[in-house]
Order: sequence, then structure tokens, then C-alpha cells
Amino acid sequence: MTEAIARMRMAFEALARGEAQSQPRRRLMLKTGSILHQVPGAFGNYFGLKFYATNPKYGAYFLFSLYDAETARPLALMEANYLGQIRTGAASGYATDLMANPEADTLAVIGSGFQARSQVEAIRAVRPIRTVRVWSRRAEKREAFAAEMNAAATATAEEALRGAQIVVTATYSKDPVIEDGWIAPGTHINAMGSNMANRRELPSELVRRAAIVAVDARDAAENEAGDIILADSWSNVVELPTVQRGWQPDRVTIFKSVGLGMEDVAAGSYVYEQALQRSFGRPLPQ
Repeated sequence: MTEAIARMRMAFEALARGEAQSQPRRRLMLKTGSILHQVPGAFGNYFGLKFYATNPKYGAYFLFSLYDAETARPLALMEANYLGQIRTGAASGYATDLMANPEADTLAVIGSGFQARSQVEAIRAVRPIRTVRVWSRRAEKREAFAAEMNAAATATAEEALRGAQIVVTATYSKDPVIEDGWIAPGTHINAMGSNMANRRELPSELVRRAAIVAVDARDAAENEAGDIILADSWSNVVELPTVQRGWQPDRVTIFKSVGLGMEDVAAGSYVYEQALQRSFGRPLPQ
């Protein structure tokens, strides 16, 4: 995770310099409820495409294809369920490192699915977290998550959130899962569960009062960040590469993540390089 966060930092810095690329996600929707999603991006010596199929009854299936940027030669095709999980966590870890209280030791997590696990891992990598509290709708799932992640399961979302200095929302909810009044000034929020224009995890009042709402990229957010779109609040929205490091103790900050193909390329190229290095038993030539 530490390496993944470092790769996200390098990728976003490259994006700010115009040395990386991403395009908004495209979706092909079928009458069966199945959807094909496509997310392209480029970073460093590589470019690639994450493509995945989802169906609400049968699950999600992720693949990632990696190519050489100079020659367009295909390099790898990899299963990408865990790749997506770790790069999403790492992006939140990078945003948290930029904006959250440096001494934050209490994390609240709303949601207990597979994405929530890497969120906890990433935030533990950048902040001295001592207490993790989790709430999700199903008691058995949040109890299992708490046992696995050395966290405390709470009976309500409010109980998890009160006093937390960092908050993660990792749900597929259509409607807000927290209330504005539960969030104290100085709190940093990573909202990463929704990437659909008609879904949100945060109430409009919270989005509007935040000092900063950082997004992966503006064009992607305008298509997919339901938390911002439904709040109709863009005056405080900035792109993550422009955020200056620093905590605002009197204000709320938010990272609204929808995910970029560039992030998959940054993580996937590292996996590819490690696989080659281990196969040949020596460092790769520069």
C-alpha cells in the first residue's frame, strides 16, 4: 500500500504537468442489467485500459490491459479486482495525506465491502490511526469486517462518525448515508462509493459547506460525481493535483473519488514491473 500511494502521488503530479492522461469512463448498458465499463489512461512509459462487466444479480468482473507507450506493444492482461481495490484505496490515502489532520487517530468507515478494506489500509499508512469504527446496514457484515480489520462495529452510523477526524464512505447507496450535523469542523472525508450521477453518499449541505471538494479530474466528476452533481455545488470543487498540503482545522475537506484510468495504469505498471523482475531474477534495465 505504501508503494501504491507513492505511485498515485507520482501519477497525479504527472497529470498536473500534462504528462499523464485520463478520459472519463464510458458505459455500454444492456436491457439485462449488465453493463460494460471502460476506463483508459496513460502514465509514464505505459498506457492501458481497465474494462469490467457488472450485473446487479451476478457480480462484477474486472480486467486490465497494459501497453508500451512508445511502441503500442501489448505487455500484459491481468485480472483487476484487487488492482482496482488497492489503487482506489491508495488514491484516498494520497488525498488524506494532503488534507487531513496530521495527528488524526480516529477513522470512521461507513460501508464494509471489499473497497472499505483498502481504504482502512491506506489511511493507516499515512496517519497514526488508533481507533477504527465501522457501520454498515447488515450487522453480520460489519461485525466480520471489524474482526478482520481490528476495528469496532457500531450500532448506528452516527455513533461511528461522532468525534472521528477522518471519514470514509464506501457504499453503493443511492441516498446520503451520513448527516451534515454529525461532521465536525476539521474532519476530512473520502467519499468513494458512488461513481454514478444519480447516486450520492453525502448530503448537499455537507458538500456545500466544505472548504475544498477535491476530485480526481473535473471532466470525470461532471459525469459521475453524484454527490456534487445532486448538490449543484461546484464553486468549492478543485482537482486533486492542485491541492496544497495542509489541514484546515475549522473547515471540512472532502475527496470525492470516481476513479481514473491513469490510476489503474500507475498501479498496474508496477505490478507488471515486479512480475518481470521476479521472473528474470534481476532488476529491469532502465
